[in-house]
Amino acid sequence: MLEILVHSDIKKPISKEQALVLPLSKVGIADISLVGSKNASLGEMIQQLRRKGVKVPTGFATTACAYRYFISSAGLETKLREIFANLDVENVTNLRQCGRKARLLMLQTPFPQELQKAIALAYENLCQNYGADTDVAVRSSATAQDPHASFAGQQETFLNVRGLEGVLEACHKCLASIFTDRAISYRQIKGFDHFNIALSVGVQKMVRSDLATSGVRCSLRK
Repeated sequence: MLEILVHSDIKKPISKEQALVLPLSKVGIADISLVGSKNASLGEMIQQLRRKGVKVPTGFATTACAYRYFISSAGLETKLREIFANLDVENVTNLRQCGRKARLLMLQTPFPQELQKAIALAYENLCQNYGADTDVAVRSSATAQDPHASFAGQQETFLNVRGLEGVLEACHKCLASIFTDRAISYRQIKGFDHFNIALSVGVQKMVRSDLATSGVRCSLRK
């Protein structure tokens, strides 16, 4: 069981599946349904490479539960279904209109207080490790588990985000980006239900490339 702050004055032990936010160091490949493949992979790297002396910057992830809590607490699903009732992804104008309406609806709906508190506590803990107003990368991570589908690049990423207000704003924009035009079209064409997929947001300490090294390495296997 993890201790997650549910109210500002008390701590209540809850399960991973119920948590709104999870430390990246506590998630792995088995948690793709909770935090998406990107965040699950980051967690796996932190756990496995730390033993080999490789310092992977840590952070936290909002969960699929947090996304669904946001949607349900504000009654957004009914409104979103109305927006998508006449969706035609083959009509670019219609797609853009539906996507814009959906994103605006998400962005104009405030986060529930409990979600704000959970993110604030997680960022505060990160700042205790790295310093006040720690600069972070805020990245989207879709939670669908389908080996034949790829949601890479469909949602937003924000770099060099500093301070709690900036983190909350970036998290909000990431969740709204589940309805980018590209994401909507891809799901519709591939036969995914827009309301069966959730989005996790990863918040990770930025690497100072001028003081150390960072980069991406890919390998292709046939």
